[in-house]
Amino acid sequence: MLFGHPKGLFFLAFTEAWERFSFYGMTALLVLYMVNHLLLPGHVENIAGFAAFRRALESLTGQFSPVALSSLIFGLYSGFVYFTPVFGGLIADRWIGQRIAVVIGALSMSAGHIAMAFERTFLLALLLLVIGSGFLKGNISTQVGALYQDDSKRTAGFAIFSASINFGAVFGPLVCGFLARYYGWDYGFGVAAILMLAGLATYLCGYRYLPARVGRRSPTSERLTRADWRVIGALIAVVLIAVFQSISYYQLYNVFKIWIQEYVDLRVGGFDIPVPWFQSIDALVAILAVPVLFWLWRLQASRRGEPGEIAKIGIGAWIAAASHLMLAAVIVSTHGARIHPIWPALCATGMGVAFLYYWPTLLALVSRAAPARVNATMMGIAFLSLFLANNILGWIGGFYERMGPASFWLLHAAIASVGGFLVLIFGRRLARVLDTSAPQPMRPSAMTLEVES
Repeated sequence: MLFGHPKGLFFLAFTEAWERFSFYGMTALLVLYMVNHLLLPGHVENIAGFAAFRRALESLTGQFSPVALSSLIFGLYSGFVYFTPVFGGLIADRWIGQRIAVVIGALSMSAGHIAMAFERTFLLALLLLVIGSGFLKGNISTQVGALYQDDSKRTAGFAIFSASINFGAVFGPLVCGFLARYYGWDYGFGVAAILMLAGLATYLCGYRYLPARVGRRSPTSERLTRADWRVIGALIAVVLIAVFQSISYYQLYNVFKIWIQEYVDLRVGGFDIPVPWFQSIDALVAILAVPVLFWLWRLQASRRGEPGEIAKIGIGAWIAAASHLMLAAVIVSTHGARIHPIWPALCATGMGVAFLYYWPTLLALVSRAAPARVNATMMGIAFLSLFLANNILGWIGGFYERMGPASFWLLHAAIASVGGFLVLIFGRRLARVLDTSAPQPMRPSAMTLEVES
């Protein structure tokens, strides 16, 4: 024990901090790297297997510009990052255990970050990162929960673990973005690789304090009732509604940075702001706004006015829509002039608040309401919605050049608004179905607030 918690928690927290640092740092560079360097003539020809890869994509949707192609590649990559943990968890549970799975994941991600520094191995790098994330992402969180027998201490342990995630999400883009802007892409990707290796070294140092295999509680043998199926159907409906918010939010990681590079005045007091720094804003909001929202919700509850879970998901949609609408209005009002960096910063701030309203609430709702027999499956479906959302937003990013910035962000305001309207139309009916009196234990997977959970 250390400070009242198992020693293994701190090894896991620091491992996750370095892993998230490298992951978010690399993600902050990815689209800009493709648009400004890798997909340009003289470089794109160097990528092993890229010609065949591009032909396969264009056979489905037609020819791509470098911007459209980079958006689609980003959507595929970020989508599959949320798809492979399903299989990584299955392999760990049935065959190799969580401890070995995390080591495999860390090794694969380290190799991926190293390969990212070379043009020829770009596609291999993305594949290694996707596979590594699949082995590491879910299994390391599972180990945190397995360290505890006391539910109250488990909650505190996940709070510490979540802080490490947000630390990496804030500082990864700052450090990698600065190095890439002032020293070159290789330095940005290189430090991501070094810190991923540091995460692996940290994990191996604490290896003996960690559970090799996490036992799963056997679900009840009772069959699902008709009421259970109604709850499952309602949860799937809520998850599908949240896809619209996710499309709007995760575009911050994709075309948002291309737009900033083209239209925002990044020179402030003689210093050029690195574009990836804007990705750190919503991560910082995830840290600073949580106590404010908790205070607001307690105040509303004391006056019997706190929104319900589905209502909060709808509020998140409206905040996201307002953030993009503000951006479109600013673009129109400037008549083509460079935009002050405060506006994209405010948009990212609003999107960070929107995220806190809809995503952790969705996870908590699924954890509370899903029948015990399929609780983990329903949590997996919630995360698979991000696979769907990221692939859709990557495809939508291909319209950016044809639509123009103002229309593009208006489109995303409309997409988020669809989620808000669906909550207005169906929210009360869904809430009645999900307002079950049967208590459900809070699962640890719903306690981990991650910027791209």
